Formats: sequence, structure tokens, C-alpha cells
Amino acid sequence: MRMNRAGTEALSDSATKMSEAEKVVCVTGASGFIGSWLVRFLLDRGYSVNATVRDPNDPEKTQHLLALVGANERLHLFKAELLEEGSFDSPVEGCVGVFHTASPCFIPSTVKDPQAEMVEPAVKGTLNVLRACAKVPSIKRVIVTSSLAAVVLTGKPLADDVVVNETWFSDPILCQKSKQWYMLSKTVAEKAAWEFSKENGIDMVSINPGMVSGPPLQPTVNVSLLPIVKLIGAETFSDATFRWVDVRDVADVHIHAFESSSARGRYLVTGKPMHSSEVLKILRELYPDLSFPERMSDKKGFISAFPAFQVSLEKVKSLGVEFTPLEVSLKDTIDGLREKKLLAV
Repeated sequence: MRMNRAGTEALSDSATKMSEAEKVVCVTGASGFIGSWLVRFLLDRGYSVNATVRDPNDPEKTQHLLALVGANERLHLFKAELLEEGSFDSPVEGCVGVFHTASPCFIPSTVKDPQAEMVEPAVKGTLNVLRACAKVPSIKRVIVTSSLAAVVLTGKPLADDVVVNETWFSDPILCQKSKQWYMLSKTVAEKAAWEFSKENGIDMVSINPGMVSGPPLQPTVNVSLLPIVKLIGAETFSDATFRWVDVRDVADVHIHAFESSSARGRYLVTGKPMHSSEVLKILRELYPDLSFPERMSDKKGFISAFPAFQVSLEKVKSLGVEFTPLEVSLKDTIDGLREKKLLAV
């Protein structure tokens, strides 16, 4: 069933009910960690995928996508740049859905100009994608990949018994004062997306994952897997609590949110809070042959200040997604990194 720009008609709850013409979707940032799994699952479900990458001629960005089952028949690569206006017009043309995962993500120490390298591309890129979508009447829904980073830094007190939910939004001023540039980029980009979508009658849903683990399809180590990679052979571990979620679950939530007629607003996608020491305990049991740190670092980073607050998962579980246990995700992460020769051991 088609939906008009104001979203007054419902999406079909089953992708199998769509005709072939109605199963064309676009994935931006398709070569990334989440984007790659999203492309894989969409192809598995019979969709044709217009996948945007920065350089379609770079094998490191495309080979793992082209090797996917169904790619020969139903995967189409497009060159697109976040800051290039009109860059996404061709990829979204004729689509019924758009999954916007593309966003700059760097190791903080490598960022020299946060505004130019992270904030501006995140905001302008998101608006460029949405402007392209606003021109295409066939698009039923746009799914934007945001982050838990756009949720938690509100200035409200956080404690073990505090439950964060979808109504929370990080404060851009606090993000800037704290020099949390990734948090700032995701927050202002998501806020801009909601404002533009409302003004232009776009049916938009955002997915806000925590720290993403799981096996990589791409041939490089992405930023969210670095904390796990860096534990191997390290002398110390950080005093930090993360909320891990498997990349396959994140991709699954994206598709469920697109296909479900009842999906609305924001979906927080994450696991329970786990301190680095707890993650290490699991890893030691899984891999007794690997060297893991025994001592916690004396350095206190920004993340160390965050207590083990809770995150409400009632809304995301209503989509029918079953979450992968962290033990399984961690094992698949290490095995996947080893398979791609991305670990030194």
C-alpha cells in the first residue's frame, strides 16, 4: 500500500506483499559497518538496493557488497558525497524507502576541526538526503540512523536507577562545552532531520543504537569495534560502561521500522549497561588463548563519568526484534575480525 507525503496511508506490514517495483530502496553509507549489514539483509528479503558510497571504484568500499547474495541482480552502486548538494537525487529516484546511515565518525584524537569534519557533514549530509527524498513521491518512509549519543547528554542527573527513553534529547550546548563532537554531530543532525521532515511531510523514523558490536562485513576496523580490538594485548582497560548491541540487530530494527505500519518516532536500540571489566570477563572465558588486561587504567575519560543508567527498550521490542546475547555477539566479533585478518593474533 502506498503512503502519501503526509503519511496518511499505512505501509504494508509485509515486504512480501510489495510488487518488484515497490521493493526498491536506497541505503546511504552502504560500505560502513551498519550500512553493509543493512544491504545484506535487504537483499536477503528480496529488495533491490541503490547503495551510495563515496567511491564506487574503490574495492575496499565495494567488494564486500558486490559479493553479497543477490548483489549481481539487485544491487546498484551510486557515488554520493554528503556535502554535495543534489548528490543523492539519482540514488533515491524511484525508491519506496531510504535508509540514511552515512555520517562522519572519527577517532576523537584525529579530529582537527570538529565543525568542518564532523558537525557540518552530518547536518548538511542529512539535509541533502532529505531534500532529495522530498522530491520523490514514491518514497513511503525514511529511516535515519542516529545514535544513543543524541539522547543521553541532557543535563539531567544520571544514576543506576534512571531510565532513559525516546523523549530524551542531548543538549547541543552541553555537547559543545564537553567537546563531545560525535555527540554534537549526531544530536544536531537528528534535530535538523526531524524539523525538515515535519515541514516537508516526510514520514521519518530514527534509530538510535548504543555501541555496536558484531562481525564486520567491511574489510576494515570501524570506530565502534576499536574498544574491543584495543583490549587484546593491552596493559590496562578503561573505566567505562557501554551499552553494546549487535550490528545485525541494529540492521534488523531498521528494516522492521520501515516495514511496520505502526512504527513512529525514535527507537533506542541497545543492550544492558556493561562495564569494561564485565566485558573482559566474557572475553577471557571465550578466548583463554588471548591476552587481556587485568588492571584498570587510572585515566578518567569523559565516558568514565557516565554511571550505569538504564535504557527503555519497550518501544523497540514492540517491533518484534529479538536481541543477540552479548556473549554471542562478542564471539562473532572476534571470530569475524580474525577471519578478515584484522587482529594481530
